[in-house]
Amino acid sequence: MKKILIVHQSSELYGSDKTLLLFLKYLNKEQFYPVVILPTEGPLLTELQKLNLDVYVMPVIKLHRKMFVFKNLFLTVIQTVRSIKQLKKLDGKYKFDLVYSNTLAVLLGYLYARFSGKKHLWHVHEIIRSPKIVTSLFLLLLKSKANHFTIYNSFATANYWEDHFPLPKRENYSVVHNGVESDKLDQHSSLSKEIRKDFFDVNDEIVIGLVGRINKWKGQELLLNVFNSLLNKHNGIRLVFVGSPPPKLEVYLEDLKNKISALKREEFVKIIPFRDKIGEIWKAIDIAVVPSTEPEPFGLVAVEAMFAKKPVVASNHGGLTEIVENGESGFLVEPNNVEEFVEAIEKLILNKNLRIQMGERGHQRAEKMFSVKSYVDSIQEVLLRQI
Repeated sequence: MKKILIVHQSSELYGSDKTLLLFLKYLNKEQFYPVVILPTEGPLLTELQKLNLDVYVMPVIKLHRKMFVFKNLFLTVIQTVRSIKQLKKLDGKYKFDLVYSNTLAVLLGYLYARFSGKKHLWHVHEIIRSPKIVTSLFLLLLKSKANHFTIYNSFATANYWEDHFPLPKRENYSVVHNGVESDKLDQHSSLSKEIRKDFFDVNDEIVIGLVGRINKWKGQELLLNVFNSLLNKHNGIRLVFVGSPPPKLEVYLEDLKNKISALKREEFVKIIPFRDKIGEIWKAIDIAVVPSTEPEPFGLVAVEAMFAKKPVVASNHGGLTEIVENGESGFLVEPNNVEEFVEAIEKLILNKNLRIQMGERGHQRAEKMFSVKSYVDSIQEVLLRQI
């Protein structure tokens, strides 16, 4: 049995957290023994403990701009030394065969692999454009000899890191699209009317939904402007944002609430905090929108919506272009273009049959391309090749 040390960047249940949980749930436990490192307690820790996995909490050394301030740099060095000592003790207990860093945000796995001489694999879920000092450092780490292999979550992510920089291109990487546990999105259909009534105290309106982190690049403000334009022509529509802001960035949520109030749209727009039972939310939504203003490395919520048989209107960049078939399972729209989003969503508002047809085609595509089995099998194949 191969022992894998897995270092992850958060203990929440958003994109990369969900994909890690899914992978560990269906990992072949007869072949692999995972030991997981998380930075804090949280919902992901709870779910992993339900799987009876070995999970430890310690600083995972996240790279960010403030790290380079002298005071923070000193603290980072202390945390790094302490965490590496803890990992050395765990290594003595488990005898790890491979170190697996899930997301670029964590450096601890890479540093320990370099310190111990063990093989390192990086699973990259990010496209990072700024600050440039951080982007450049990530690139150097990815292309260094101490990182033996890289998994990218989309061709968009792979092309960004492998093709857009002057360092020599290496062939030691694979693209593995994320998978989604489809039955989680099908089991709450009977609750959809109740959920809709909880949202708006109505059942017959068309509900437009954006599910995901509330932050400056996920497109909440853009979609609010789109919805405001649509509402001038269509009274029977509602908008729901499902998600919460990142820790210590609650200002994004407050800004969104203030913009809704300024438009006097409180009756028509609701914000629902993050829920782990996302299936019941998708069943209550008629049209899914993923209006990311910057390229999504993948776009997991688009796949979730497709498994739930919802048409998807998404920004035409990043990993979303590998998920949504324009005109088939939804529409791909020029990023940040309010008029194009209005036009695409309006087609779906006016045509129920089109919503149903696109939802069905999206479901078929999701089953074919983004299954749990394909996702887990592909990563296991990479692990076996590297050990």
